[in-house]
Amino acid sequence: MTLVAAAPQHAAIDVSVLVPAKDEAENLPLFMEQAAGAFANSTVSYEVVVIDDGSTDDTERVLGELQKRYPFLRVARHRRQRGIADALRTGYLAARGRVLVFYPADLQYKPEDIPRLVAPILAGESDMVTGFKQGVYEKAFVSRIYNGLSRSLFDIPVRDLNSVKAYRREVMEMLPVRPDWHRYMIVIAAENGFTVTEIPVPLYPRNAGVSKFGIGRIPIGVLDMLSVWFELRFGRKPLLLFGMTGFALFLLGVLAGIIALAIRVFWGVGFRPLLNLVEICVITGSVFLVGGLVGEMIAGQRAEMRELRRLLDASLPRRDGDDR
Repeated sequence: MTLVAAAPQHAAIDVSVLVPAKDEAENLPLFMEQAAGAFANSTVSYEVVVIDDGSTDDTERVLGELQKRYPFLRVARHRRQRGIADALRTGYLAARGRVLVFYPADLQYKPEDIPRLVAPILAGESDMVTGFKQGVYEKAFVSRIYNGLSRSLFDIPVRDLNSVKAYRREVMEMLPVRPDWHRYMIVIAAENGFTVTEIPVPLYPRNAGVSKFGIGRIPIGVLDMLSVWFELRFGRKPLLLFGMTGFALFLLGVLAGIIALAIRVFWGVGFRPLLNLVEICVITGSVFLVGGLVGEMIAGQRAEMRELRRLLDASLPRRDGDDR
């Protein structure tokens, strides 16, 4: 990935708007025009970091032209498509703001709402603000199912997880680097003690181009949801799940063995299915116990890796013209 900045860095920025863009050449000029209007009379300093996620249209050329017109625009580029989660990660490393905003380039959300998103964070009232979609949109039914399932699995104080978001840099520092896990940024942030609020944000029809997400993403989203739930509940202490399950199965096997032995000794009858139950429970329980112990070692290594990543991110210089 090559980072290209439009202007030299002189001072810290209050807000960095991260805009993943995959084949959005038609939308970006209008997006930047509206962003410039939204930031024009603000006392808050802004920058827009567009992450060209392996576009195959004229996105690269259009961004080059836009950088000449808008000094607050910076560009990061992936040589191939890597997805929104990686794009946000790249934008985070390139950004200079203490508050980050995830905003799509398709203009379904207008840049004029960005100041309302960041205001509670800048005022110290919240660590993260998400938009609650207002209006009619194509995927409302799927969104309701997704948000309903999320609320049933997680204790979250908002109604809409899959919308635009503003958040402190610290939220991104603790987010696992996993494909598509940006959808659960609110869940992970809330689990780690960050305060989360929501505000209504109008949703409009896509300005140009086509959506990159189809119905085939639904099963992937459900599996990701279960993966996040498992990570939050047992990721740091896998022995709680595997160890307790293994111990219960092992104990059941031992009890079944005692019963089988008593039947054999006192009544002289062998009961083959009971013996099979003993074998299955003892073997499976042992496997779960060993898996839990191995999981504990892996969890320890992951904790060390997260801390190393946090220290590395904090030490990385953010200079113009860096190649990352």
